Amino acid sequence: MSTDINSVCVYCGSSLGVQPHYAQAAREFGLLLAARGIKLVYGGGHTGLMGVVADAALEGGGYVIGVIPTALQERELAHQGLQELYVVADMH
Repeated sequence: MSTDINSVCVYCGSSLGVQPHYAQAAREFGLLLAARGIKLVYGGGHTGLMGVVADAALEGGGYVIGVIPTALQERELAHQGLQELYVVADMH
């Protein structure tokens, strides 16, 4: 399927939330992005809903770019399986 959208930025929870359907929706979204050839740009972590979206996109063969502050990378929260990971000074 052809689309004019090349990439989508996702910023959501670094926890899974209180409702299981949040994680399921995140997974479905990641798989959908991959299936449509849309790159995912997100917070760069491996935990929570952001991690679920990234893992699903990767599982589906998608391209994933992470952007993570140094402080979070130093706490070993950065996803190690991404095609690109940008470590930045802070959230700004």
